Amino acid sequence: MTVNRTLLLMGASLALILVFYILREHWGHVLGYAPYLILLACPLMHLFHRHCGHSHKDHQP
Repeated sequence: MTVNRTLLLMGASLALILVFYILREHWGHVLGYAPYLILLACPLMHLFHRHCGHSHKDHQP
C-alpha cells in the first residue's frame, strides 16, 4: 500500500469515528433537521446529476 493511500484511509477512518460520536451526542438535533435536509436533497440532486439518466434521442453523448 502506498503512503498516500494509507493516509487517505487513516483520515477517512478518523472522520467516520468523529461523525459517529458527534451524531451520537446530538441525535435529537439531527432528527429535527431531517425534513429540511430531505427537501434540500431534491434540488441538489437535480443540480449535480445533470439528468444523465434521461434518454434524449436527439442528443449525442
